[in-house]
Amino acid sequence: MTARLLLLMGPAMVLAACSTPNVPKAATAPQPRSIGTPPPRSAATGLSAMMAAAATATNPYVGGAKMMGTRTIADNCAAAPNLRQLARALNAGGGRAALSSAGPITVFAPSDAAFGRLAPGAVDQLLAPANRAALAKVLNYHVVPGAVTLADLRARIDAGGGRTQLTTLDGEPLLAARDGDAVALTDVNGNKSYVETPDVQQVNGVIHVVNGLLVPRLG
Repeated sequence: MTARLLLLMGPAMVLAACSTPNVPKAATAPQPRSIGTPPPRSAATGLSAMMAAAATATNPYVGGAKMMGTRTIADNCAAAPNLRQLARALNAGGGRAALSSAGPITVFAPSDAAFGRLAPGAVDQLLAPANRAALAKVLNYHVVPGAVTLADLRARIDAGGGRTQLTTLDGEPLLAARDGDAVALTDVNGNKSYVETPDVQQVNGVIHVVNGLLVPRLG
């Protein structure tokens, strides 16, 4: 089974096929605007409470690295050995500084394996300076406003009869649904990804590591 991914080839866009990521084991939560836009004043109290909770959260390890609740999303992404391509993309697209200050937000963070499913050379082309606007759209498509935990996401899915639609910072929808015990995300191009490591709490939001790249409409 294949899914179609929109990739950039210089200024032009082409379609390339990649294998649909395997369904992971059911993700289990640990027990305990545009990117860069400051939270509205009404969110200040909630953000402060989230920061306090994140500082004492029992986070899962990501790529074997400890994820500190006292760090920002950008710092924890940079510290995870299996999120190096995402960290590289954030640096190239100007998103690192934004993910250090924006919040609360939720990031569906594609693993290095997710980037590895793209056609050879596609990552370098996407990160080229000429494609910076498209890269920003791709990065924003992995972010939704608010701190959405796995339990929150499952509750929305159940309330929606098995699926729910999320609105990303890119402005385009992202479909979340149950796939057995796993949570699947389907982008506007029909590409499906799965939540592998949920609920990594940060001072400015939440990371869920996913095993596929989410692609918005480009062009």
